[in-house]
Amino acid sequence: MEMPPPNAAILARKVELIQKLSQVLPSDAIISDEAETRAYECDALTAYRCPPMLAVLPRSTEEVAGVLRICHEMGVPVVPRGAGTSLAGGALPTADCVILGVARISAVLETDYDNRIIRVQTGRTNLSVSGAVEAEEFFYAPDPSSQLACAIAGNIAMNSGGAHCLKYGVTTNNLMGVTLVMMDGTVVEIGGAHLDAGGLDLLGVICGSEGQLGVVTEATLRILRKPEGARPVLIAFDSNEVAGACVSDIIKAGVLPVAIEFMDRPCIEACEAFAKAGYPMCEALLIIEVEGAEAEIVHQLRLIAEIARRHNPVELREARDADEAARIWLGRKSAFGAMGQINDYMCLDGTIPVSALPLVLRRIGEMSDEFGLKVANVFHAGDGNMHPLILFDANKPGDLELCEAFGAEILKLCVEVGGCLTGEHGVGIEKRDLMLHQYGVGDIEAQLRVKDVFDPKWLLNPAKVFPLSTTEARRGAVLAAE
Repeated sequence: MEMPPPNAAILARKVELIQKLSQVLPSDAIISDEAETRAYECDALTAYRCPPMLAVLPRSTEEVAGVLRICHEMGVPVVPRGAGTSLAGGALPTADCVILGVARISAVLETDYDNRIIRVQTGRTNLSVSGAVEAEEFFYAPDPSSQLACAIAGNIAMNSGGAHCLKYGVTTNNLMGVTLVMMDGTVVEIGGAHLDAGGLDLLGVICGSEGQLGVVTEATLRILRKPEGARPVLIAFDSNEVAGACVSDIIKAGVLPVAIEFMDRPCIEACEAFAKAGYPMCEALLIIEVEGAEAEIVHQLRLIAEIARRHNPVELREARDADEAARIWLGRKSAFGAMGQINDYMCLDGTIPVSALPLVLRRIGEMSDEFGLKVANVFHAGDGNMHPLILFDANKPGDLELCEAFGAEILKLCVEVGGCLTGEHGVGIEKRDLMLHQYGVGDIEAQLRVKDVFDPKWLLNPAKVFPLSTTEARRGAVLAAE
């Protein structure tokens, strides 16, 4: 869906803005050609596109501060961008905005193995953080499926998780401090290389704030020792509901695998064709990984097998070696790309109590019939973070709108069973108008007031997170006061 082109007023402002930005940025950091700005017209939610007025690629915190100071003085909206992998439209531009990309800010600044921390610039990719410490047998725990490409900046903005978040937590559980540049160019340090900072939990406010409060340019992250060993097991079932019940029983039994991943038949078939992982063909598949010393691994797998057998699995198979284990995870990590090879789809991100998995999976199947659109399910079952992939035809008129309506009903269902609208993808534009389904008016107002404090002019990442009418009213009040 294309956004309207820029008008004459925006073009005039663009000329003035380029002149001012040239005072704080080298010429190769300013992208103004209309054809070149097309590279930034969308993120991974490709159904919506709008070229920005400009894009800038600073190389330091100081340059970020200079850009924001100028945009603040001129009243120009700014959309922060990591690697553009957001599936919720979190980095979607507006025609009058500047895209501020952090891709060139990607250095490792400090590594402290004794205190188990690493300080990096936030344009660095998720996977390369572990790559920087793996020689010393350490790793960075959060591992979203896009970890090869996604940036730490975006992980912090959306509070990303990943397959192993069941044991190690999501980004907020592994983030210790940030360097934050506020919209007026002020640089502040929040948290740091220590367990808990005094005063208000501002780090908790920043993580998951979706670029609404400032631009994070540096981050202090927790790194962990690699476990002695790890082993995944495949458990196949003849229905989604039974697989969901098995997950619920494993969690209730107090067993804590490092990951429990769920895939249904459409996803299994696509992943197997793509990655040749050796998956059994079944209606639902669980990938459960445990780790630790060999005796610990054997003990945990025995308990999991005992629970699984109560649900009559059609197959239960442990990885026989490191190569098979790697292929099992390659299949799961390739799920979104594998599905994209065979169909257009929209990926959702609702989170539910694990005990509600059987009910929600059944209702998704029923709604699939009601809307006439197929669904492939792949998600982090251990913590209830669901990722239904709704299949549709982007070239068929009305299919996208039908898909969005179906998605909205799934997300409402997640809230109704005691869950929430998002686990790790964020709200962005995808879920902004569903926020009032989860929060009351007073709850939304409290969040808006936090935004007022950090960004009084409402210039950072406009038209995201909050219901559009609310955002427009807030921005209108600012303009009226000026």
